[in-house]
Amino acid sequence: MNPALRALQPYPMAELQARKAALAKAGKTIFDFGTGDPIEPTPAFIPAALRAAVPEVSQYPSVSGTPALRRAAGEYLERRFGVRLDADAQILPAAGSKEAIFHLPLAFLDPGTPKDTVVHGTPGYPVYQAGTLFAGGYEHAVILERARGYRLELDRLPAEVLARTSIAWLNYPHNPTGACVDRAYLAAQVAVARAHGIILASDECYQDLWFDEAATPPPSALECGTQGVLVFHSCSKRSGMTGYRSGFIAGDAALIRAYRGWRAAMGVGSPAFVEAAAAAAWSDDAHAADRRRIFAAKYRLLADGLAALGIAILPSAAGLYIWAEVPAGITAEAYATRCLDAGIVVSPGGFFGDGGAGWFRLALVPSLDDCRRALAIWPH
Repeated sequence: MNPALRALQPYPMAELQARKAALAKAGKTIFDFGTGDPIEPTPAFIPAALRAAVPEVSQYPSVSGTPALRRAAGEYLERRFGVRLDADAQILPAAGSKEAIFHLPLAFLDPGTPKDTVVHGTPGYPVYQAGTLFAGGYEHAVILERARGYRLELDRLPAEVLARTSIAWLNYPHNPTGACVDRAYLAAQVAVARAHGIILASDECYQDLWFDEAATPPPSALECGTQGVLVFHSCSKRSGMTGYRSGFIAGDAALIRAYRGWRAAMGVGSPAFVEAAAAAAWSDDAHAADRRRIFAAKYRLLADGLAALGIAILPSAAGLYIWAEVPAGITAEAYATRCLDAGIVVSPGGFFGDGGAGWFRLALVPSLDDCRRALAIWPH
């Protein structure tokens, strides 16, 4: 057995699915705020594009992706962030952002050198840790603090850590807390990473899910330059395509070229018909705006409803999650079990690593009506 398997904690979403299955088998009505897998139908033009692209003869896909998808992704980045990239040299499609995130250290971290460390924040997405362990590297998990806005600030790390760091992960809007950052914060992290020869990897899967249409949308690290920077985008939440498994990596041309070569050896190219659907999705902003309004309505309903029950939340401007404080006198795990007994699935903060104690996460997944029904029976 790979020793990394022994080092990993059980994947938290798998635990939630097992709990949910047991409830369903018992005939319990379930309100699932656990896994970030939206239930809104995929816009009809997306599966139509996929069906139209299914070929009569099936052949191996290209790791580089179709030119149409690279072009659509590049046009999206220019429209959304004002960043113009070379679609052939600076954009690389992926079979969802999760696999691209997991594989990044396997491509760029050499555990036999002094640059053997990956920095990431905790609580956070467990895949940053998993990819590091399987690559044979060392993780430096930075406990993110509410007092500092759950920001990972590279200039606060010890010099010896920065010297050993190969990759530093950012993720804003943040999973699980919903914390957001501005462009000045991103520029500061890019500057520190460049000064220390660190690849700055920015997980930007929630960039199009902001709650106030009049507010400034979440920025991209690419707005601060591409040298040493890679960003990871996904169709999953923006376009309701979690099952399609399609995303892309964009940024530094030399890093993209090297990563493309590594991925060719792994054979992780996506089917061309999936990429046709993804190209259609990235080419359209109207459906993303429609979905954004739905998630914003869920956020407002749940934020107000939880407040009325005396449950405090961390205010957020974007993302797919609500980070809520556990009521006094009970642990997050015990409170999640209490919620589960009522048919409500939530994620204890500890699922996301150190720093999550005393909190639980809600994914903005159930319908508005189901959110109302859940609030009516919510334990507090």
